[in-house]
Amino acid sequence: MFSNPGLFFLTLFRGRLIGEDSLGNRYYERPGRPFSRRWVVYAGMADPSAVPPEWHAWLHHITEAPLRDEPAYPWRRPPRPNLTGTPLAYRPPGHDYMGGQRARSSSDYESWSPDQGR
Repeated sequence: MFSNPGLFFLTLFRGRLIGEDSLGNRYYERPGRPFSRRWVVYAGMADPSAVPPEWHAWLHHITEAPLRDEPAYPWRRPPRPNLTGTPLAYRPPGHDYMGGQRARSSSDYESWSPDQGR
C-alpha cells in the first residue's frame, strides 16, 4: 500500500481521512495556511487516471469538499488505466515496433534533393 516511507509517516501522524471512492482509493488532508495539503493513497498500483472526477476536483483545490457521487449515466465510462509506456500502448501502423511499414498516402512527404529539376 505504501511504497514511500515519507508518505506513510505523513499519513499516519498528520493525515486526516476525508473519504474513500468506489475503487478503494483513500483521500487525506493536512490543514494548513494558506492551503491545505491533499493526497491520495491508491488501493492498488499508483495510477492517477483511476481518480474519479469528483475527487480530482477536491485534490486540486477546485472545490472545498468532495463532490457527491452522481448516478451512473449510460454515457459515463469507468476509468481505464493509462497504458502509455507499456507494451499495451497504442502504436500506429507505421511505428517501428509494428513493423515500420504502413500504406502509402497521397499526402506523403517527398524530400527535396539538389539534383532534382536538372
